[in-house]
Amino acid sequence: MHPLISTEALAAALADAAGPVVVDLRWRLGGPPGRQDYEVGHLPGAHYLDLDTDLSAAPGAGGRHPLPDPDDLQRVLRSIGIDQGHPVVAYDGGDGSVAARLWWLLRWAGHREVAVLDGGFAAWVAEGRPVTTEVPAATEGDIVVKPGAMPVVDADEAAALAREGVLLDARAAARYRGETEPVDPRAGHIPGALNAPSTEHVGEDGRWQGAAALAQRFQALGVRDGVRVGAYCGSGVTASSVVLALEAAGITTPDQPAELYAGSWSHWCVDPSRPLATGPNP
Repeated sequence: MHPLISTEALAAALADAAGPVVVDLRWRLGGPPGRQDYEVGHLPGAHYLDLDTDLSAAPGAGGRHPLPDPDDLQRVLRSIGIDQGHPVVAYDGGDGSVAARLWWLLRWAGHREVAVLDGGFAAWVAEGRPVTTEVPAATEGDIVVKPGAMPVVDADEAAALAREGVLLDARAAARYRGETEPVDPRAGHIPGALNAPSTEHVGEDGRWQGAAALAQRFQALGVRDGVRVGAYCGSGVTASSVVLALEAAGITTPDQPAELYAGSWSHWCVDPSRPLATGPNP
């Protein structure tokens, strides 16, 4: 399954009784809760999952959004009717970077039939497609979470990747440069990391750039065949969209995906022994 799906393709798939499980992942850093948006209106048949409580472990030593316990993730995914091998489509209210968290988690769990809706909720509504306030009936799925299908690196491995390969920082440029840090205790970036803001995956119309444009962007950052590539962000969420974008660009493949530093800056910066860099250069 391609990592991105168009509104047209999703509408056609939903006309089939055996259509995909659709998941609403609208969320904002600092709130208000995305469930409020879901209750006002969502795609027909869509279930809501919360990034903080459903798709992350409790914040702590592992960062602000640690990977969930596999058993907990399996329980959550089954609770909205996800079956083994059945297609899943995730969307959010922005550029797809939050929906990419579910895409990445399902791929990490060994479930490849998952895509992010290109353009998200905004594109769906802009085209006059139907929305509803009806909450779908809960059904029990049978998905089995088998973690490890996507590569995850720790802090030491991320540092090595920044030195020996390409480590992409998905945060906004001002946070990368250390000019501002609204959430974490120290500002800056991992030495050697390159800034690749996740917001630049999409064009002015809110839809993702084509494969050629994405590939050109990553190649300009030094991503090339035979060189390890990974990503991090503030807490491991938007970095998932970098992993997705690399695959959509054709640079990586489902069998050889990019690596993710799941703890990201929220994990790196709390250890005062770990160095940081500021300014525009790696």
